[in-house]
Amino acid sequence: MALIMNYSGVPLFPLLTLKNTHSLRSLVFVKSIGGKTSVLLSPESFRINEGSYADRKNIDVATYDDKCVFQSPQNVPEELEPLWDDGYGTQTIKDFAEISMDLIKNDRGPPRWFCPATCGFPLKESPTLLYLPGIDGTGAGLVVHEKGLGKLFHVQCLHIPVSDRTALEGLISIVEETVLIEHYSSPNKPIYLLGDSLGGSLALAVAARNPTIDLMLILANPATSYERSSEHPLIPLVRDLPMSPLLSDFVKMTTVGINGTNHSPFLWQLFGKFLEDVPLQSVMAKILPNDTLEWRLKLIQSAAAYVNSRFHAITAQVLVLASGKDNFIPSKTEAQRLKRLLKNCHVRVFEENGHTILLESNVNLLSVIKTNQIYRRSLKHDIFKDFYPASMTEFKSSPMEKWWFRLYTGTTLFSTMEDGKIVRGLAGIPDDGPVLVVGNHMLWGFDAFSLVPEFLREKKITLHGLAHPESYQIREEDEYLMIPLTDIHKIFGTIPVSARNLFKLLSRNSFALLYPGGARESLHRKGESCKLFWPDKQEFVRMAVKLGATIIPYGAVGEDDLTELLIDLEDMKRIPFLDQKVKEFNQGRKNLRAGHGGEIAKQPLHIPIFLPKLPGRLYFMFGKPIQTKGKEHMLNDKDYLRELYLQIKCDVEKNIAYLLTKREKDPYRGIFDRLMWVSNHGSLDNIPSFEP
Repeated sequence: MALIMNYSGVPLFPLLTLKNTHSLRSLVFVKSIGGKTSVLLSPESFRINEGSYADRKNIDVATYDDKCVFQSPQNVPEELEPLWDDGYGTQTIKDFAEISMDLIKNDRGPPRWFCPATCGFPLKESPTLLYLPGIDGTGAGLVVHEKGLGKLFHVQCLHIPVSDRTALEGLISIVEETVLIEHYSSPNKPIYLLGDSLGGSLALAVAARNPTIDLMLILANPATSYERSSEHPLIPLVRDLPMSPLLSDFVKMTTVGINGTNHSPFLWQLFGKFLEDVPLQSVMAKILPNDTLEWRLKLIQSAAAYVNSRFHAITAQVLVLASGKDNFIPSKTEAQRLKRLLKNCHVRVFEENGHTILLESNVNLLSVIKTNQIYRRSLKHDIFKDFYPASMTEFKSSPMEKWWFRLYTGTTLFSTMEDGKIVRGLAGIPDDGPVLVVGNHMLWGFDAFSLVPEFLREKKITLHGLAHPESYQIREEDEYLMIPLTDIHKIFGTIPVSARNLFKLLSRNSFALLYPGGARESLHRKGESCKLFWPDKQEFVRMAVKLGATIIPYGAVGEDDLTELLIDLEDMKRIPFLDQKVKEFNQGRKNLRAGHGGEIAKQPLHIPIFLPKLPGRLYFMFGKPIQTKGKEHMLNDKDYLRELYLQIKCDVEKNIAYLLTKREKDPYRGIFDRLMWVSNHGSLDNIPSFEP
């Protein structure tokens, strides 16, 4: 677990612990080349040399909490809990400035590595992430994200002193040597290079020189286009102004961590933060004085030239984060160029962000890594082992958690206890898996966007929805439509539906959400909103019995209160233009029910045309849990499996009928009634409904 390393004369660097008072205390993480043991030392107990690591062997690993209280490494978890705290927004541009100023005090010597103390210790078997800074060179550019990254990576940041004039080859060698140490220490793990601007070019250079090493590159506005940026009208101003505001979007930096509440509106928070942080701009002149800026610009130019002649040698997987309002380099067009030139490159564009994207709002690096499914701890990505649940930040920033969505849907849930009593909420849902939740699909699977967050909100359980695989296979022409949808799927743990994936979920004691009606049910015709289209086969029942899963049948209603279906598939077939679009949309796409026969097997994918209605309310009713544990001996009893399947289907239909009747007595079925209740009580939680 290499957190701070000393190699080939690159000295160790103090680890910084930032207190609430913003005072700094120095600590050091050290690793021996020959072993896997580490220690956390203070500078008083450890002398920094240029020659070698600490001459200590068999040292137990030590870690600490936010107050620097030492703990045992045995407490390091193997996985994260749902709604874990990723710390996003708790550190901002102000912390960046203060840490950077502390870093450059008495800042002599060559470039070196350090690990922010707020990163702590990550999950077991986590990979290493090397952060390569931008033009500022401080290495503090991860301050907004380091708490979350520290849970999933062994983070190391490269610091380039203000007075350092190490040439490009020297910087590449420093990064390359560290990569080699990590590779030989853990050859079966990937090494992540997170390059910011100049650091993006360094990452690509190292990847070109080491095509056989398993590298994962994340490039934030890489400066590989600098040669073509010399004609940019703002470049001369950048040369004349120290750490010019042209490099960043200061408003975006200021709004990191601001969400806005009823008691402190967003605009007032923004104004207060802006006044608080404006003086920090003067700090930038000390971090990057004119002579250092001139040297760094020369580095950027030489690095761009170096990399542009070596793209053919890069085999690493690359993710480019490009800003739409980068005033320093044409990042958006450069990202598309890299996508064409590199063998395995994907691009994410952030239209409203500037050059210093990692310090700005609306960019949660952990979410970007997760939605692009590039996090892995071994040679190949495993959709189960490498999944980490939604953090509190991801949950709160999701569209389903927005006040308007919750008010619009008015989602209310009822569940059935073991004794048959119906209660409000999810008390009837078991706390431990494996659990298989089975129900009916609303139009376009709209119900899942309300159901999954409710499980997180009330029980802190990740309910893994099983979705059509096409949700993950985005064609370039569809990405603007599909990416927001698939991002939500990936953040909240949706898995492509297959027998193999269902087996893996249940065998891991997870909670799985299955819709037997599939595409035919979610793409139903007019007048079919509560009708089931289940196949005759009952494979999921057999699998649940084999793994002893608890089956919970549920019914959902309310689609008819929220949307009006205008044009369904039958209408599209009668309109030549729409019929052709449906056929084009389905070319090359997988039909999961092709072997079932009948109407289900002929369901093409399409996008129904509907209008929103003055909303009513979504209702979910969970039936009595069906226990299958201890029934493994019934696996070959076809009659038993058939009866169980019919029981589940019957329970779903009963739950639907129950809700259709009871919702007529709900005084808060309409949105205006709910709005009045919220205005009087100040909360979207526990809006009353009918009595069960």
